[in-house]
Amino acid sequence: MKVVKLQPKDYLKPKGLVGISDEQIEVHFEGHYKGYVAKYNEIQEKLASDFADRSKANQNYSEYRALKVEESFNYMGVILHELYFENLIGGGKGEPSKELKTAIEETFGSVDNCLNEIKATGIACRGWSTLSYDVYNKMLFVNGFDAHNQYGFVGSFPLIVLDVYEHAYYVDQKNKRPPYIDAFFKNLNWDVINQRYERAIKA
Repeated sequence: MKVVKLQPKDYLKPKGLVGISDEQIEVHFEGHYKGYVAKYNEIQEKLASDFADRSKANQNYSEYRALKVEESFNYMGVILHELYFENLIGGGKGEPSKELKTAIEETFGSVDNCLNEIKATGIACRGWSTLSYDVYNKMLFVNGFDAHNQYGFVGSFPLIVLDVYEHAYYVDQKNKRPPYIDAFFKNLNWDVINQRYERAIKA
């Protein structure tokens, strides 16, 4: 089996954010994000080798099952972090496009209501909160994840991605999540979010 490895995307590391320090980003990007890349690659090497006997695959426990479960955890850890870092820029940039703003208002009533829904979901869930577009039913919704690979909706396209694991804010805020989420909103790159929406509605 061919080994396909991922490479960390250093160009996505944001700097000069409002309310989220460069020190916090450094720990998050270099330690956590790159850690998921490394572990995903390690799992790919093991899947391509005879490390796990596929004839012993079992849903209760097997080495092969463990690899497949952790493959999904680490791969989604990579993707969600890349989307998270990409939608951040110091002090924020742009605003919702006319098309996205209309879609948000139709679903949530206003952009502020939408952001409040993302925040509430981010406080309620353990890992992630996203504004996503359902490519099957052509609608926006806010999705919460307890872990990278738990509770994500199939067929959804993430537009705004908020990391709410403690590793995303502990350097700056200790265990205080709400002020971190407020800072996150001050740094949204709407140009990136608008581009994601344009791609999503064409999917």
